[in-house]
Amino acid sequence: MAPVGPRSGDAIFSSIDRVNAELFTLTYGAIVRQLLTDLEEVEEVNKQLDQMGYNIGIRLIDEFLAKSGVSRCVDFKETAEMIAKVGFKMFLGVTASVSSWDADGTCCSIILEDFPILAKVFTTAMS
Repeated sequence: MAPVGPRSGDAIFSSIDRVNAELFTLTYGAIVRQLLTDLEEVEEVNKQLDQMGYNIGIRLIDEFLAKSGVSRCVDFKETAEMIAKVGFKMFLGVTASVSSWDADGTCCSIILEDFPILAKVFTTAMS
């Protein structure tokens, strides 16, 4: 059997189950509201959301590595490009680009070209 090569973000995105953007937005809003009720301190809520985001990020990276078949990245720049080109396409179906590198090559910006969840939230808020 021939080795499986890396799959594109589009191919993976089309083959996995997705959650409706409105359901995701409502669920996130409910979590934030419940944290505010339970904890009352905004700083503590932000700490909890940060920890939740970190844990979700770890799980996403595990799934990314398991499903994408990408090889090991050589450096941080290659890692950022891989996440932007394959990861964001794989999980969100959006195109992303990497820019604004600092002089040390340790900090950059990942720009989402089109993010449907934010577009839906903005449209709903304006209605």
